[in-house]
Amino acid sequence: MKESQTLVMVGARGPVSAVLVRPDDAKLLFVLGHGAGAGMRHPFMERVATDLADRRIATFRYQFPYMEAGRRPPDPPRVLEQTVRSAIATAHEQAPALSLIAGGKSMGGRISALVAADNPPPELEGLVFLGYPLHAAKQPAVKRAEHLSRIRIPMLFLQGTRDDLADLTLLTPIVEQLGPNATMHIVEGGNHSFKVLKRSGRTDDEVMAEIADIIDAWARELTPE
Repeated sequence: MKESQTLVMVGARGPVSAVLVRPDDAKLLFVLGHGAGAGMRHPFMERVATDLADRRIATFRYQFPYMEAGRRPPDPPRVLEQTVRSAIATAHEQAPALSLIAGGKSMGGRISALVAADNPPPELEGLVFLGYPLHAAKQPAVKRAEHLSRIRIPMLFLQGTRDDLADLTLLTPIVEQLGPNATMHIVEGGNHSFKVLKRSGRTDDEVMAEIADIIDAWARELTPE
């Protein structure tokens, strides 16, 4: 049985919503941040949480303050980072016995990486990036990767080959230079949201299952039973 509970955590600008989904036999807790344009209840986020729960991985999803308030654009980096730190602390309080990783979709993953690069929370054991946003759409650049070399915990990058926010000819060597701490899995035909074209012969369900399987396999190496 899965436990789903709406919680309130104190973010950088006051309380924000959060949801803990915890299987009875959970082996790991993933603090899962949303992307810039959609909140924690977006179907992609819901699907990731459900698929990971089926693999005994709990998730703690949360809102950034601007999304909680229905504002655009995203909060300043300082506020985003403080919110990630608050989410990690709250998640650890909710499930202190579980190993904890963080990351998330696009911006949620990038901000989690910034938190891990400088003064990382001691309970944080790894990072998972669901479409790392290396640069703005179709504007190749590498500045958003400068902090990755300061991270000292394992990282998993899941990237689609059609991702307009991550030119793989730029991201692949960056990940390789990070050494054994970094692993990248390529989702063939996936865009920034891991959607595939019909002519690929694959369904979105198959792609989402692939993503969950890869996270599960990586997590087994991180926290072997």
